[in-house]
Amino acid sequence: MLTNYSKRPTCATVNLDNLAFNFHSVQQNVGNKVKYMAVVKADAYGHGAVECAKRLENEGIDWFGVALPEEGLQLRENQITKPILCLGSFWAGQENLLLENDLTSVIYNLDLAERLNSVAKSKGIIAKIHIKIDTGMGRIGVRFDETEKFANSLLRFENLEVEGIMTHFASADDLSQNEFTNLQIKRFYECLNIFENKGFRPIFKDLANSPAAVAHKNSHGNLIRLGGILFGLGDDVLPNEINLPAIKAVMSLSTKISHLKLVPKGETLGYGRIFTTKKDSIIASIPIGYQDGYSRGLSNSGRVIIRNQFAPVVGRVSMDWTLIDVTGIENVKINDEVILIGSSQDKTVKTEELAEKTDTISYEITCGINRRVPRIYVGS
Repeated sequence: MLTNYSKRPTCATVNLDNLAFNFHSVQQNVGNKVKYMAVVKADAYGHGAVECAKRLENEGIDWFGVALPEEGLQLRENQITKPILCLGSFWAGQENLLLENDLTSVIYNLDLAERLNSVAKSKGIIAKIHIKIDTGMGRIGVRFDETEKFANSLLRFENLEVEGIMTHFASADDLSQNEFTNLQIKRFYECLNIFENKGFRPIFKDLANSPAAVAHKNSHGNLIRLGGILFGLGDDVLPNEINLPAIKAVMSLSTKISHLKLVPKGETLGYGRIFTTKKDSIIASIPIGYQDGYSRGLSNSGRVIIRNQFAPVVGRVSMDWTLIDVTGIENVKINDEVILIGSSQDKTVKTEELAEKTDTISYEITCGINRRVPRIYVGS
């Protein structure tokens, strides 16, 4: 830890008050008849799982969702006490990790169910599980048309309790595909009936992700999984044809100008010489690059905010450095703040803008901000 030394000025600021605002905004939009799970996998979409989980637990979240048992363990080691669901199930050999740290696993594989049942039996405990049904996503889960066979096989595991049934939507964000979303909902409840008819009594009916939560009221069940919407992401993944809850960006990304130089008209810049100055120009070098998560795809297309003005990215974004054309920005100087994601007065660069320019979604942008970029947490 470089506690006694100056550091590179590149940092990501995470506003925990905005995180709390987003949670309560969705609550107000959806209602209080359901429980809420905060999905904090992938280090809370790059925002920092531990700090975000601590704030959300204080705000009254009911569950946390992680991808891996290792992510759940990290939360437990940092005194997170609310139930944690491992959405990606677990790997053979992680049974003790789950049971010793009160982690609930998704199950869609009988071999893993048998392993977990065996270890739970040896400890004299009942392990709670959630069954994932593949209603049309085609990824992981028990196929909807194989549910009865799976449920019959599950009956022999006396040390497993089916606490929840869940699924995941393929296109809840696209209202033109509502017919398929409704088909997935229909399949889910048919599968739920199969489990209940076999004597299982799942408490939680878990269908809705962020888009479904706000766009498909018939998908709510009684446990809603909130992911990107909690972190103020979603202009590019939430349907814009409906009345959405107000959300605020949680992460901003900034650095400072490290070098300035006058470059005459007609000179080329950066790897591949893909930019040529059209006039005498002032070019700023800023200490951030694709290793930090500022995509190479923003070469010659991104923009930043300096002194409340937009300034374009010029030349190729390299591993550790990016070039900005600051010609025309009055009084620009070394150590001026550079906002890569965020706002200054009436100027804003949104995560969704970077995603659009690099042909991806906002989730990948924040997940991709490398851990060599320190997170600074603000908010009570």
